[in-house]
Amino acid sequence: MFLRDNPGGCVSGTYSLKIAGGDMGLRIGRRWSPLMNKDWCNLMKLRPPLLVSPGDLSRLSKTQPMFTSSNRSPNFSNFVRAFCSGNHHEKTSGSTGSNRSDWNQEDVDYLDESGSVIYTGKGVRSVQPGLDDHVMVGGLKKPYLNVSAVAKIVEIVNRWKWGPEMETQLDKLQFVPNMAHVVQALRIVGDTDASLSLFRWAKRQPWYSMPNDECYALLFDRLNRSKDFDAIQSLFDEMIRDSEDNHGVSPVIACNKVVQDLAKAEKLEVAFCCFKKVQDSGFRIDTLTYNSLLTLFLNKGLPYKAFEVYESMESAGCSLDGSTYELMIPSLAKSGRLDAAFKLFQEMKKNNLQPSFLVFASLVDSMGKAGRLDTSMKVYTEMQGFGLRPSATMYVSLIESFVKAGKLETALRIWDEMKKARFRPNYGLYTMVVESHAKSGKLETAMSLFSDMEKAGFLPTPSTYSCLLEMHSASGQVDSAMKLYNSMSNAGLRPGLSTYTALLTLLANKKLVDVAAKVLLEMKAMGFSVDVSASDVLMVYIKNGSVDLALQWLRFMGSSGIRTNNFIIRQLFESCMKNGLYESAKPLLETYVISAAKVDLILYTSILAHLVRCQEEQNERHLMSILSATKHKAHTFMCGLFTGPEQRKQPVLSFVREFFQSIDYESEEGAARYFVNVLLNYLVLMGQINRARCVWKVAYENKLFPKAIVFDQHIAWSLDVRNLSVGAALIAVVHTLHRFRKRMLYYGVIPRRIKLVTGSTLKIVVAQMLNSVESPFEVSKVVLRAPGDSVMEWFKKPIVQQFLINEIPSRADILMHKLNILFPSSAPEIRSLSPPKPLISGKAIVM
Repeated sequence: MFLRDNPGGCVSGTYSLKIAGGDMGLRIGRRWSPLMNKDWCNLMKLRPPLLVSPGDLSRLSKTQPMFTSSNRSPNFSNFVRAFCSGNHHEKTSGSTGSNRSDWNQEDVDYLDESGSVIYTGKGVRSVQPGLDDHVMVGGLKKPYLNVSAVAKIVEIVNRWKWGPEMETQLDKLQFVPNMAHVVQALRIVGDTDASLSLFRWAKRQPWYSMPNDECYALLFDRLNRSKDFDAIQSLFDEMIRDSEDNHGVSPVIACNKVVQDLAKAEKLEVAFCCFKKVQDSGFRIDTLTYNSLLTLFLNKGLPYKAFEVYESMESAGCSLDGSTYELMIPSLAKSGRLDAAFKLFQEMKKNNLQPSFLVFASLVDSMGKAGRLDTSMKVYTEMQGFGLRPSATMYVSLIESFVKAGKLETALRIWDEMKKARFRPNYGLYTMVVESHAKSGKLETAMSLFSDMEKAGFLPTPSTYSCLLEMHSASGQVDSAMKLYNSMSNAGLRPGLSTYTALLTLLANKKLVDVAAKVLLEMKAMGFSVDVSASDVLMVYIKNGSVDLALQWLRFMGSSGIRTNNFIIRQLFESCMKNGLYESAKPLLETYVISAAKVDLILYTSILAHLVRCQEEQNERHLMSILSATKHKAHTFMCGLFTGPEQRKQPVLSFVREFFQSIDYESEEGAARYFVNVLLNYLVLMGQINRARCVWKVAYENKLFPKAIVFDQHIAWSLDVRNLSVGAALIAVVHTLHRFRKRMLYYGVIPRRIKLVTGSTLKIVVAQMLNSVESPFEVSKVVLRAPGDSVMEWFKKPIVQQFLINEIPSRADILMHKLNILFPSSAPEIRSLSPPKPLISGKAIVM
C-alpha cells in the first residue's frame, strides 16, 4: 500500500510501524516509504500496488495497531487516495493544490526493517475501470500484465463462485478482459459451477468472441468430473449452435472430447446422439472417438451398431489405427462376418501393424466353428510364424472344430502338439475326443484315449461310458461292452436308460437270455421302469424268429412282475401261429382278449388262413378252438354259414348280406376284402360252391371289388381277377360268366369280345377249369379272350349251362396244388379230401 504526505507541507519526525511484533523505522521528507516486511516489498515488485485511503488505514489500525510515533501521532486525515490523470490531482481538505508538486513523478524508496532500500520507483496511479487497459508508472503507460489480470479474475471467481455478486465484481474490473484471460482463469478455477458462471458472464460481454477448443474442452472436463451429463449435453448443443452461427469456427477437439467422455461413462444414447450431431455439422471425428464408440457398442452387446459406426468411419476416410483393428476384427469374427474380419486382418498386416494374440485367437476360433478349417489352420500357422505361442484355449478350440467336422486325424495331430507344448487336456476335451472316436467307429483309438483319461486322474462321465458301451454294443462286442458296464457299476456311476437299452439289445441279439435277465433286474433295482425295455427285448426275439426264447423271456417277465403291451402279445401270437405252435398261441390270444384288446377282422382272417393251410386233424382242432377264442362276430357268421336253414331261420344269401351290412367299410374295407378272399378259398376247398357264390355276389354288391367287372357297351366285356385269391378267382369267373350268359340270352346283347384278365399266376388255373367244358377262350400272356359270337354259341350248350349253374368241375388235387404253389399265404396245403362230386354225371357223358 502506498501512503503519501500532506500536500501542504512536509512532516518531520520518525514513525515506527509495528508489524507482527517488530519495529521498522520511517524516514519522512519529500519521500514516503511504506514500511513493510520483505514479503510485502517483494510483492510490490511483482504487481502494481493499490492505493488506500486514510479510512481504510483507520479501520485497519483498529484491528491491528500499525503505527506508533516517538514524537507525535500521525494525522491519518492527511492521507488521501489519489486518482490521477495527467497533471490533474484531486483536491483534499487542508491542501492548497496550486503549489503542489506532482508527487507521482518522484521516486519512492521502499525500505526493509533495517532501513536498507529494497526498491526505488515512480509513484503509481490507479486506472478507471472499463476504460483503461494500462497503468501509469509515473508518466509512462504500462500494459496491465496478463498474469495480474488472470489472478484478479480467479480471485473474484473463487471468492463469489457464482451469482450476481460475482458478476458485479467482474464488471468492476480495472481492466478490459479478453477471452485469453477467461481461458487462463478457467484453467485455474477448479469449481464446476464457478467455471460455468465465468463462461456465461463472458458470453454476455461486448468483447466476447467465439472461444477456441480449449475453452470448451476445459468446461467439458469440469462437467465430466462432476458427472453432470445433462449439463454436458446442454453445453454441447450450445457449442454446436454457436459454431453454426460463427462460420469458420469448428470446435473439433471439444466435440471429440465430449463423445469420448460420454462413451467412457457408458452413456450410450447421449454419446451416439452427440456423435450424429458432430457428423451432421461436418466436423472431423478422430480415430480415438471412433474407437471409444466402437468399444461402447461392443461392450453393450450391440455389434451391428458398432459395425455401422465402423462403416461411417470408413466412408469418412478416417485412418484406422491398431486399436481399431483390435476392436473390429474379433467383433466381426464373433458375429459371423468372417469375410469382413479376414479382410481387415489382411489390411492390418498390409499396413505393417502386427496383429495381437487376441486377433489371431478370435479368427482361429470363429473360422473353426464356422467350418472353414483351412483358413483357421492358415491363421494358426501364421500366428506361430509371428512368434506367438498358442494358448490352451486355442488348442481346445481347434480340436473341437476338427472333431465336429469329423477330421479326427488332424484333431489328434493338434492333440499331440498340445501335449508337447505341456498343456494338459482338460476333462471336457478328453470326453469329447473319446466320444467322437467311439461314435465314428474307431473303438481302439477311443479305448486308448479312454485309458489315458483314467491315467490322467479324470473320472469318465456316465455319458463317456455310455457312448463307449453303446458303440461296442452296436458293433456286437459283448465282452468289451460287459467289461465297460461292470467298470461303470464299480465306479458308482449310474448307467442311463439308453445305455441299458443298448446293452439289453446286444444281449438279446446274442441270445444271452440269462445275462439279459440279470441286467434287467439291476436296471429295475436302479429305479428305472423296465416294462418298455423288457418289451423291446421280447420284440428282438420275435423279429429274429426265436419264438422259444421269446416265450421263455415272456415267462421271466411274468414271474418278475413285468408287464408288456398288447401289440407285442399279438406279434408273439402271430409268430407262434406262423411256426405252428398252436398250443402256445392260444394262451397268448386268451391273454390278449382278457386285457380288453379287440380282435379285429384282420387277425381273425389270418387265423382262418392258417386253417386253410392246415394238414393235420389235431392242428385243425387247435385252430378251431383258437378261432372260437377270438369271440369275433366273423366266427359266429362262419358257424351260421355251415348250418342248415332251419337253424339259421333265413336263406344263405340273406344271412350273408346281413353280416356284410354290419361291417364298417370306412375303417375295415381292406380287412373285409382280405376276409372275402380267404373265406372263398376255404369254401371252395370245403366244396361249398353255392355258399361261395353267395359270398362273392354280396361282396360285389357292397363294392368290395368295384373294378372287377366292366361292361363296355357292345365292344368288350371283361372280368379282372388279378387281385383275388385262387378260390375267389374261380368263383368270380363262374359267377360272372353266368351273368354274361343271362345278359346275352335274355337281352340279345352280344359284345365283340369277352376277356378274362387273370395275370400270369391265375391264368393256368382258370384256363384248366374252362378247358374242362371246351371253352372258346384263348390263353395269352395275362388274359383269356374270346369273340362274343363264339362265347354266345358256347353258352347255348347244355353242359355249359349246367356248369355255370352248379359246381366247379375241377379235381381237388390240382386245385390244392395251385393253392400251395402259387399262393402259399392263402392257399391251403394238400389235404386228403374226398374229391368233389363230378359236375357231369356218367349219364350225361353218355348222352
